Amino acid sequence: MKKKRLTLVLLFIMTGTVSAQEPKVTELMTKKLSEIPGKEVLMISVEYPPGGSDPIHRHNASAFVYVLEGSIVMQVKGGKQVTLRLGETFYEGPEDVHVVGRNASKTKPAKFVVLLIKDPGTPVLVPVK
Repeated sequence: MKKKRLTLVLLFIMTGTVSAQEPKVTELMTKKLSEIPGKEVLMISVEYPPGGSDPIHRHNASAFVYVLEGSIVMQVKGGKQVTLRLGETFYEGPEDVHVVGRNASKTKPAKFVVLLIKDPGTPVLVPVK
C-alpha cells in the first residue's frame, strides 16, 4: 500500500502538480479476480482539498467513481464536463484520457471512491501530456 502511495506522489512530482492542493489517495483494497484471469480490482479513495485537482491522465483500466462528500468536476477527452454530487457516479474506460478532475468547491473538501478493474501490476495513474 505504501509503495502505491509513493508511486502516486512521484507521478504528481513528475508532472509538477505537488502543492497544497494535492489530492490524498488511499488504497482501500486489491483483489485478483479468479473469474476473470489476468485482471484485478483496486479500490481507492481520493480526497480533494478545496480547489484541488488532478493532472491530465489515464488509468489503463475501467474506472468507476462514486462521490462520498462534496462535489467534483469530471471530463474525459471528447466527453461532456459534468459536476457530480453526493451519491452520483462517473465512468472512465481504459482508453479514456481524463482531462478534467477537480473539486468543484474552493472552500469545501470533496471525497470519492474509485473502483478500477485493471491488469495486475499496472500503475494506477499514467500522466498524459
